[in-house]
Amino acid sequence: MKRIISSIAFLSIILLLLFLLTNFRSTSSRKPVTIMGTTVPPIPTLNPEDLALGEPLYNQYCSDCHGANLEGVPKWKVTQPDGSLLPPPHDSSGHTWHHSDSILIEIMANGGDPTLYNTKMPGFGDQLTEREIEAVLDYIKSYWGEEEREYQWWLTVREE
Repeated sequence: MKRIISSIAFLSIILLLLFLLTNFRSTSSRKPVTIMGTTVPPIPTLNPEDLALGEPLYNQYCSDCHGANLEGVPKWKVTQPDGSLLPPPHDSSGHTWHHSDSILIEIMANGGDPTLYNTKMPGFGDQLTEREIEAVLDYIKSYWGEEEREYQWWLTVREE
């Protein structure tokens, strides 16, 4: 019986430490973002439920073109003979984070405008709900570094 109580106590301590570490990490980086003298509120914490929803949707709808690890295709910056660009990475090495949430959601829902973005990306608004599209975007954001997240958040807030 003492062994069971000791095991439960040990497990409880481990779970408490994991909770504290996770909570410390998410709150320690929650500071306002200032770029070019303009300050916006802290970056929202990515919701684990949205990430869990977004990952399989990304794998189903996006990974064939943008890669299972969000790596895009080789030579994605090279303009194709028809003027279009290949699918870019969605991790920090790409340019997805150069766009606000509203632009990224618009592209995901309705497809990329070839005259603005040189893309042939189809829209998924008829297959995914708004919440699902936002969950995919959050999943993509989870692959960005802190600087990319801050910049993209700054763009998003300034556009609102």
